[in-house]
Amino acid sequence: MATAQRLMRAIRVFKFGGPEVMKLQSDVAIPIPKDNQVLIKVQACGVNPVDTYIRSGTHNMKPLLPYTPGLDVAGIVEAVGEHVSSFKKGDRVFTVRTLSGGYAEYALAADDTVYMLPEKLDFKQGAAIGIPYFTACLALLHSACAKAGEIVLIHGASGGVGIAACQIARAYGLKVLGTAGTEEGQNIVLQNGAHEVFNHREVNYIDKIKKSVGEKGIDVIIEMLANVNLSNDLNLLSHGGRVIIVGSRGPIEINPRDTMTKGSSIKGVALYSSTKEEFQQLAAALQAGMEVGWLRPVIGPVYPLEKAAQAHEDIIHSRGATGKMILLLK
Repeated sequence: MATAQRLMRAIRVFKFGGPEVMKLQSDVAIPIPKDNQVLIKVQACGVNPVDTYIRSGTHNMKPLLPYTPGLDVAGIVEAVGEHVSSFKKGDRVFTVRTLSGGYAEYALAADDTVYMLPEKLDFKQGAAIGIPYFTACLALLHSACAKAGEIVLIHGASGGVGIAACQIARAYGLKVLGTAGTEEGQNIVLQNGAHEVFNHREVNYIDKIKKSVGEKGIDVIIEMLANVNLSNDLNLLSHGGRVIIVGSRGPIEINPRDTMTKGSSIKGVALYSSTKEEFQQLAAALQAGMEVGWLRPVIGPVYPLEKAAQAHEDIIHSRGATGKMILLLK
């Protein structure tokens, strides 16, 4: 006799649109892992701006409807498919993406996107590693080829990717400048590796940055909101300086001559365009960070699964980020 299908609670999206299109359902089938797949009992899931772009239908990643949002989870391995030797039931793990969606009690992931979570980090911190740290590492070490002794400006440094970039840049010997929009955010940035922090809501904050770095300018800018800041970024760069675009919410007009006079460059990063080899390199750098202790995710607002729509509203419209936003499923 066939065994009954096990069910779980999960957020489902049946049409693209605003946060209200996310519906909590309690009768979603728990996926079964096939070859090279891992089933994770989700303890926490990261909420990322990219989740909101995918949900609204404005991202180039368009899942088949209906779908469950959520890419980076942390939890306990429930079961593994054929040919999975790296993980076993009961292992503490985190992911950089899922196959079935992370806003759920169970999530399926390919085994090469799953990593062991050290005991020293809790599940909320585990859910804050995936997209933020891999993206920050990709931006700084691969795209910018940042070197010890260079000056890096992290624009919007108090969110998940920003804090990760501060910690990585400091660990790799850069001089770290950050911006944040609230006093609490600025304090978090200073506590996580920045040598100096600036309030990007102040009218003259660009002048303050220029005064701080002097004639030389800034070698690398990690940019979370290019549609607002890119033109200013080009003026702040040193000769051969690089702007790495991590986030943008619309178009901006720039003067290309600003890149010519300094031989500067603008480069975009998209984590999921990375090769398997690049993911392995990023994972190795971050694994070292966990072992040594500089990788310490800062947790911001925490929401239960049923408040996922509110989390999506808040991540786009909050006054200023203060750590990584998390859905907690325990």
